[in-house]
Amino acid sequence: MDKWLIMVEIRPFKGIKYTEKAGKLEDLVAQPYDKITAEMQEMYYAKSDYNYSRLTLPIEENRYEISKQRLEKWISEDIFKQDDKLGFYVYFQDFEIDGKKYIRKGFFAAVKLHHFEEGIVLPHEWTHKGPKIDRLNMLMATQKFLEPGFMLYNDPDKVTIRIFNEVAKVEPIMDVIDNLDVRNRVWKIEDLEKIKIIQDVFEIPPGQVVIADGHHRYETACGYRDELRKERKGWTEDEAANFRMTLLVPVQDEGLIILPTHRVLAHHEIDDKAWKEIKKYFDVTNLDKDKIEEFMASHDKHAFTIYTGGKAYGIVLKDPKTVDIFLKEEHANSYKTLDVVIVREVLFNGIIKTEHLKIDEDIFYIRWIKDAIAKVDSGKAKTAVIMNSTKAAQVLDASKKNERMPQKSTDFYPKMISGLVMGDITEGEKLL
Repeated sequence: MDKWLIMVEIRPFKGIKYTEKAGKLEDLVAQPYDKITAEMQEMYYAKSDYNYSRLTLPIEENRYEISKQRLEKWISEDIFKQDDKLGFYVYFQDFEIDGKKYIRKGFFAAVKLHHFEEGIVLPHEWTHKGPKIDRLNMLMATQKFLEPGFMLYNDPDKVTIRIFNEVAKVEPIMDVIDNLDVRNRVWKIEDLEKIKIIQDVFEIPPGQVVIADGHHRYETACGYRDELRKERKGWTEDEAANFRMTLLVPVQDEGLIILPTHRVLAHHEIDDKAWKEIKKYFDVTNLDKDKIEEFMASHDKHAFTIYTGGKAYGIVLKDPKTVDIFLKEEHANSYKTLDVVIVREVLFNGIIKTEHLKIDEDIFYIRWIKDAIAKVDSGKAKTAVIMNSTKAAQVLDASKKNERMPQKSTDFYPKMISGLVMGDITEGEKLL
């Protein structure tokens, strides 16, 4: 495809939202379906007969049919109502990490679906078959995007961020603190001039967006759109099913936080031979356990902490070209210099010889340093490798070079709360 023809198309849509009849919003919203534990599910069910988890993850066995029936009933009873006018929905999430406050700023829009090979919507990680089938069944049953995808875009002049800040000067249409103490606020943009200015940002070459979260659901939407295109009579490019409801966040947003995901090995210890190899390629420093965070914060490139046997060792890669010794396939430099790639290819595959690791059996992916260390101290694991986070710009850069990152490379925080807005793709629904 000619690079000048690449263009991301976004459109306003008529969101479906809870009405006042449904009750208090704090009793209705829920964490994303794939983050809901059995205990959380019980908690949400107890909060309200209309809690959103009853749609995204029903307890009942025939959950797809149950979700469809509930949704139809709640719409007919005016628990949900679709907006009369098309618009973008500005979304702020206020949160705190280690005492520091952030606000992530983005907006919900309908993003035109393109298969990855078209080079317009880009993935950043590999996906698995199971979740795709589950979400396809839910999409087919409800004819709704119950939860948004999450994509990153480039806005070097911060045009969209200025519009978000302007819109946020008035009271939000939704304001709710979720059960993880994240404040979620929503405003709607119906002003055609503002909508056009935002759309223009996405038309600047090379005109690409990168999926941050929701790869499975995006691929599901593409496949289902292809089927509907064959089945529905009089199909046009304006069909709502030709688009995916998505949260779009600029990589320039100061509140766009990616947390590190630490690697904890259940069975693999580091013997003398491995330490000799590590010292060949890394500078090694003995650390006190309570100095790990300080060490990681003071080294923003290719630095890691190995915690094993009650002892901590700070390691820093001597030469980034080391990766070429261990990584045999051709890859872009933006991929080879990722910390997650260095750990997997140099430390795990190359030196420790971990080979294939099964999640939650051989390897644990853990968000917080204290939890990773506790796993080793409790005897449930042998070795923890503490990481720094991947940067949003690295995700964008690697994806635009057609690279897909190793598993669990990114942990965008916080997750989007579910139950604020849904997108309709029933037959006849158009985005004009």
